[in-house]
Amino acid sequence: MDPCPFVRLSVGNLALKIPVASKPARSVVHPSSSPCFCKIKLKHFPIQTAVVPYILPESHDGPLQTLAATFNLSKSDLEKLANKFPFTSAKLCLKVSIYTGRRGTICGVNSGRLLGKVSVPLDLAGTESKPCVFHSGWIAVGKVAKGSSAQFHLIVKAEPDPRFVFQFDNEPECSPQVFQIQGNIRQPVFTCKFTFRNTGDRNQRSRSLQSEPSGSRSWLSAFGSERERPGRERKGWTVTVHDLSGSPVAAASMVTPFVASPGSDRVSRSNPGSWLILRPGDSTWKPWGRLEAWRERGASDGLGYRFELIPETSSVMGAAGIVLAESTLSSHKGGKFVIDLGANNSTGRATPGGANSPVCSPRGSGDFGYGLWPYCMCRGFVMSASIEGEGKCSKPSVEVGVQHVNCTEDAAAFVALAAAVDLSIDACMLFSQRLRKELSQQLDLIG
Repeated sequence: MDPCPFVRLSVGNLALKIPVASKPARSVVHPSSSPCFCKIKLKHFPIQTAVVPYILPESHDGPLQTLAATFNLSKSDLEKLANKFPFTSAKLCLKVSIYTGRRGTICGVNSGRLLGKVSVPLDLAGTESKPCVFHSGWIAVGKVAKGSSAQFHLIVKAEPDPRFVFQFDNEPECSPQVFQIQGNIRQPVFTCKFTFRNTGDRNQRSRSLQSEPSGSRSWLSAFGSERERPGRERKGWTVTVHDLSGSPVAAASMVTPFVASPGSDRVSRSNPGSWLILRPGDSTWKPWGRLEAWRERGASDGLGYRFELIPETSSVMGAAGIVLAESTLSSHKGGKFVIDLGANNSTGRATPGGANSPVCSPRGSGDFGYGLWPYCMCRGFVMSASIEGEGKCSKPSVEVGVQHVNCTEDAAAFVALAAAVDLSIDACMLFSQRLRKELSQQLDLIG
């Protein structure tokens, strides 16, 4: 499999120094008692917001090595940005607006006070193959006192971040093919089989799951519940990913039913449904990750989710998983499910992670060994999956960082995870709404 070129533009190591005036102006909000933040903007991309740490002017401490924002640029994004000013000498710039005061609005008015703006010129040519630092250091910004300016520190750099790109050719519940995309080339690499598990007709189960050893059933019961529950529920959905030879290489199995909370027609955060992402190993299925999903209340009315890696060895089966993503997607518009360790995710809260955050799969743990995969030092972009909202034909597009794919099973696990996220949109639909016919077969079989 050959990857597609991507560039990761990152902004980090933010800091702010403001000189103390002998008679400070009343209009200046000093950050020693009030937080600072900035808005980071790149043409054609959503604005990202980050906290700016304050450093005392007399301090010799340097900025913290933290990541404030990232922009993931595909080849088409790079071409679009390069053609922004085809007939002028103007250059593409990253723009940063620095504010003192708290983020948010009061009565529709921004509560922060603009201190100043910084513009960093970018030349992204060649960054698909080699890294480039566009700025590293302090910049004078704003006028705080007569003859003095605040000092703003940042590092802006671009580096190659190649990825494998996969595309479902139909909705996951329609048992689609999955293609690898490279430019204009579409090559089939996987097939998906959607089935109902534990329904009235046992023949509807996937052949790969029919032949699974009995030991794998213990994983499903350990991580979820298959018991009958009173009231309305959606349960037993399974997507098995096969390679082109027909061998199963990953699966997403709904292990906790999606059930309407009492007195409601929605799946609540306090009682989410869950999926187990499975990989083959030692002649059985082994758990790799767990996805929980629910329906958020309030104005957002979105799909809430949490994804965590599961420790590989059975001796730590009861141990807590390692949370890699927790955010919300719009139930109506859809969006992107993203695992990006340390990134400031503009679609939701920042993905947990950092320099020591694990993400390697067991089969791709390199020299660290099969049993020590949680301790490998992987970071940065892991995967994203584009998901459509309710009532729309969703053919998920999946991007996976090349450093996280060492074998076919690695890629298949992320494809299965994307299918589970997409199906969770339907599983978390209000129970007053009817499911599409492909997902209602369970009811027909039982009735």
